[in-house]
Amino acid sequence: MDEPRDLSAKEAIAQAKDLVIDSIAETMDLYGITRSAGILYGTMYLSDEMTLDEMREELQMSKPSMSTSVKKLQDLNIVKKTFHRGRRKHSFVAEKDFFTFFTSFFPQKWEREVKVNLAAIQDAQQALQNVAEDDGLEQSVKEEAKALYEQLEQSKPYYDWLMRLAQAVQSGEIFKFIPIEDKK
Repeated sequence: MDEPRDLSAKEAIAQAKDLVIDSIAETMDLYGITRSAGILYGTMYLSDEMTLDEMREELQMSKPSMSTSVKKLQDLNIVKKTFHRGRRKHSFVAEKDFFTFFTSFFPQKWEREVKVNLAAIQDAQQALQNVAEDDGLEQSVKEEAKALYEQLEQSKPYYDWLMRLAQAVQSGEIFKFIPIEDKK
């Protein structure tokens, strides 16, 4: 065996892993997950399973930051706690199938967007309706309230569509329309 070549190959493997981990972390950051949680997920994605101590040692993260990130990833259903009889420590495993990841992660984000925005629209429309129906106000003010009310009303089909998209992704129905292609 050629030790220098083996060492060089191991360095190339480590660099390849770092590229993937960094890419995953950057992508997750785009969707509101902290970069440190993204790095943790990427590291776990490229590992079999890890204990909290192994994660902390590998990533040099503080215990509170590690626990917060693991909890967030568990809440998103992309990291699962595993149990092994006879072991004191729990280990964790990352979801390796990006289609399963997708069907867990994005619908939660979209459903939250729908709920937050529809609640705001409902409150805003109630306030705007009160202004529009107030006979003591100038007509131009009432018209502005009516126009804004209507603009908000026109956004509701989007939120209905987004909720249906979230449900179709979560149920897997989306794959009937956009099938997964085997690129082997």
